[in-house]
Amino acid sequence: MNGTNLFKIALRALNNNKLRAFLTMLGIIIGVASVITMLAIGQGSKKSIQAQISEMGSNMIMIHPGADMRGGVRQDPSAMQTLKLTDYEALRNETNFLAAVSPNVSSSGQLIAGNNNYPSSVSGVGTDYLEIRQLSVENGEMFTEADIQTSAKVCVIGKTIQDNLFPGGEDPVGRIIRFNQVPFRVVGVLKSKGYNSMGMDQDDVVLAPYSTVMKRLLAQTYLSGIFASALTEDMTDNATDEITEILRRNHKLKESDDA
Repeated sequence: MNGTNLFKIALRALNNNKLRAFLTMLGIIIGVASVITMLAIGQGSKKSIQAQISEMGSNMIMIHPGADMRGGVRQDPSAMQTLKLTDYEALRNETNFLAAVSPNVSSSGQLIAGNNNYPSSVSGVGTDYLEIRQLSVENGEMFTEADIQTSAKVCVIGKTIQDNLFPGGEDPVGRIIRFNQVPFRVVGVLKSKGYNSMGMDQDDVVLAPYSTVMKRLLAQTYLSGIFASALTEDMTDNATDEITEILRRNHKLKESDDA
């Protein structure tokens, strides 16, 4: 498949009104776009784009609920409630080309520890999230599948969160932080990744079991998205086809609904 056709497919997916979940293949879309962009802006920008792909993982796939049309008006994709835990479970159990899969839900608010507070958000994810996003725990441990099953109020934090809530240098593991009045016990601290090439602080992060965020913070049953990674970069196309087929089946969509 040549770059032009691949780019057209990407654009068609992004403009789709009917498919309830579309795939954003970061490595592929940015890679194809960069071929066009590099002709105009040169080698320096090529390196920047390649760095962004490397940071995110060129075999990472992001699945979001698609925008729908109601009364002739396009709905905000973030307001869609069509992506469910059953979709995540199907992808986790039935795919042959995925190395890891994680749900994603997020809640914004205020973090408090003692007399210190910091505005941030809590991301509800699964245990595979670290592998997908190329993260690792430096102090303590990642929460477990048992924590997910029990909707445990535990979390893993980034270095920026640690520095703002525990400025005296004390070990945050085992300490309690509150997010929107809900107490969370810190079980781990992520290894610092600093700022990425787009200027985003990768250490400003709080991870908690997705079940905890859905039940205790948001009181919702739908997902904001699903993160996945193909076994290898070469298998991304196969993984994408497989994901698309599973989501079509789950949402009772015909292939013609892609158009």
